[in-house]
Amino acid sequence: MTSDARPRKHSVTLRGHRTSISLEDEFWSAFRDIAEAEGKGINELAAEIDEARGLSSGLASAIRLYVLRHYRG
Repeated sequence: MTSDARPRKHSVTLRGHRTSISLEDEFWSAFRDIAEAEGKGINELAAEIDEARGLSSGLASAIRLYVLRHYRG
């Protein structure tokens, strides 16, 4: 799969507030696939991850870890 390795910003809505998240294309694609498989929208899944992450990591990092853990099983 060939894509740009630089993160791309996408806007999501968390608890009624718009915010931007920067992820690489492969992470966006995997994140969308996971949300769809779970019957959730991107905003809903991002909000769940945001609530669970605490303050020790940024949201983009938390999403990357969520995607990695999902595929590692």
